[in-house]
Amino acid sequence: MSNERIIYLPLGGAGEIGMNCYVYGYGAPGEERLIVVDLGVAFPDMDTSPGVDIIFADISWLEKNRDRIEAVFITHAHEDHVGAVGHCFERLGVKVYARAFTANLARQKLAEYGYSEDTVQTCSKWPETVTAGPFTVGFLPISHSIPESSALVIDTPAGRLVHTGDFKLDHEPLVGEAFDPELWAEVSASGVKAMICDSTNVFNEHEGRSESELGPNIEELISAAPQMVVATTFASNVARVKTLADAGVKAGRSICLLGRAMRRMIEAAIETGVLVDFPRVVSPEEAVEIPRENLMLIVTGSQGERRAASAQLSRGKYNGIELKEGDLFLFSSKTIPGNEKEVIRIMNNFSERGVDVVDDAGGKYHVSGHANGPDLARLQDIVQPQIVVPMHGEHRHLRQHVKLAEQKGRTGVLAVNGMMIDLSGNVPTVAEWIEAGRTYLDGSVQIGALDGIVRDRIRMALNGHVLVTVILDEDDEPLGEPWCELRGLPETGRSNAALVEVLEEDLNQFMGRAGDKTLTDDDKLEEGLRRIVRNTSQNEIGKKPEVTVVISRLS
Repeated sequence: MSNERIIYLPLGGAGEIGMNCYVYGYGAPGEERLIVVDLGVAFPDMDTSPGVDIIFADISWLEKNRDRIEAVFITHAHEDHVGAVGHCFERLGVKVYARAFTANLARQKLAEYGYSEDTVQTCSKWPETVTAGPFTVGFLPISHSIPESSALVIDTPAGRLVHTGDFKLDHEPLVGEAFDPELWAEVSASGVKAMICDSTNVFNEHEGRSESELGPNIEELISAAPQMVVATTFASNVARVKTLADAGVKAGRSICLLGRAMRRMIEAAIETGVLVDFPRVVSPEEAVEIPRENLMLIVTGSQGERRAASAQLSRGKYNGIELKEGDLFLFSSKTIPGNEKEVIRIMNNFSERGVDVVDDAGGKYHVSGHANGPDLARLQDIVQPQIVVPMHGEHRHLRQHVKLAEQKGRTGVLAVNGMMIDLSGNVPTVAEWIEAGRTYLDGSVQIGALDGIVRDRIRMALNGHVLVTVILDEDDEPLGEPWCELRGLPETGRSNAALVEVLEEDLNQFMGRAGDKTLTDDDKLEEGLRRIVRNTSQNEIGKKPEVTVVISRLS
């Protein structure tokens, strides 16, 4: 019996929504040839990752096995699937495969790091395929909220796998390819060993809605608006951007796109032929000369991003344009969990300016790009996989998706980041556990989530900081008194004296009592000074701050 096996290893996206990164392998244990599916990012928040720019999967295991990797395949151009390709390419060094629209955006990301266009290979849709070692991979069209989304049909010597990517069952997506059940049935007719499937909306019990349903509602809203209209949505949702623009034109308005990502997405869609008949747009310079009642802006920042156009407009002028009382601002998007505070802040900023804000609470102006529970069940019925492996979801989503598979008489596997699954036999098994952490892009530097840098940043934010400086002379005697500098702490405490003076007095007393063993040993001296600061601060203000001690010795 052959000892070769198929493995599936999620490094990101299984146990969370976002940061997608999946590995497939075929071969003898420990010697499998590998392909990587998606290299995506997640976005930070001030509570858990302050100051961080973006987050992506820890690819240390892939880097260690770099000589076994055949290729990287990108399912679609959302940031949580392609956003890390530029940050990771040097460490992996293999060719990237994607369809035209996704390839266009991936090349832009790689160009920022100086890589040539040849790094990304543009692929055609199924039935054309790419051979990568023991794998034959084809891009199977599926509808989503961005053009040219594709599932991957992954053929191995031990059976066919289908990796759905993100998807919905939309028969009229307006832009991009409609879901084709006959094609999917044809692809699945020869048998599918495992379907690795999007789980984002598994809890929604209603069938998903089509993008084509939104046009009349949006047109009615914009036509009734008396003054300037501004709408925000995901820049990658090209179909929605077109729906908004078409509605604005029908209402007699000029269209202006604000935000780099918005312009880049529309340009890429036009360049690659997935978007046709997009209305003419005006520049921001032209927009300021147009009467307000004849202008519509389509802007970035639907998730409350501080530097995006929506947030900047909510704080004042942006590119010379300012919203005023009676203007209309439409959120044609769903707020991703975790972004609520930022979005509500923008809404309140607009409200204070007298701007009327319309969100999607009633479902009139947004539909999801992900399959709901009944849609997931329908796709299982079409594909008839032997095994269902949920991905792209928090643990609760994956668990519910396993239940859905088992209700339909199929084997479901709950695999989270770092859990390597052997799919070779009739019953999947856990083959190995891999360390699957996170990498932070902090400015221009990549750091590990467990390196302690962000942890220290959080601790300083929570507790404040005290810098203590002492000088000792050639005889290891204190030269003058210790002094402190405080950051993020109250000026006075329980004693009603200045906190800095109380700290310096207690530190001076400590230095006066300290013996030679302490004064000649930097480690002991630092430990004692830190303890005094923390204990005194606890008594004065009820907090133990972070402490940095600088000891200078004159030689």
